[in-house]
Amino acid sequence: MRLPHCYQPNDRHRAIAERTPSRADCGLPEDGFVFCCFNSPYKLTPALFDVWARLLRAVPGSVLWLYAGNPLVAGNLRREAVARGVAPERLVFAPPRPLAEHLARHRRADLFLDTLPYNAHTTASDALWTGLPVVTCRGATFAGRVAASLLETVGLPELVTDSPAAYEVLALGLARDPARLAGLKARLVAARTASPLFDGDRFARDLEDAYRAIWQRFAPAGDPR
Repeated sequence: MRLPHCYQPNDRHRAIAERTPSRADCGLPEDGFVFCCFNSPYKLTPALFDVWARLLRAVPGSVLWLYAGNPLVAGNLRREAVARGVAPERLVFAPPRPLAEHLARHRRADLFLDTLPYNAHTTASDALWTGLPVVTCRGATFAGRVAASLLETVGLPELVTDSPAAYEVLALGLARDPARLAGLKARLVAARTASPLFDGDRFARDLEDAYRAIWQRFAPAGDPR
């Protein structure tokens, strides 16, 4: 049963810690563009990492901020960065934090880079909830199309691409265009209260309508739909 907006329910009452950690608190440089991806490391692929390395080389002073709950991750990925011509210190790793604090540190990132073939799911909605734009590439499976659904529901379909090459071009363009990026962030702030993506009550009503439709089809004659 297709819902009218997005399959994913979100809670608009999720707390974001009032205190925003400094860049130094997060291990980030004081200056420079911060690409970010807080997806689980198993979602990273060599082809995707190639794209990220090219973005880092193309944007001087930029860093890539990643999640690292496993201590092996940092060493492995820094080694892969060096193999792609990127200094290892340009990868910064975020340790686990309580949810409200984790959401607050999103404010120190500039752009969230999604993964493929397995997209960000909760991590994408976390980023959007905090006002951090997400660039994604639409895949061929459910797991690879989640971020596209989230972005279209929140009113930012222009951040959805259909090829790795287009994804790279868009991410690089946004990194080089602070005014455009600021405009996207402003639209996300407005969407926190206006978008169906963060309207749990509307989601519940839509889901209840779907259940009623299923029952109305089945009850009279056992319609298997």
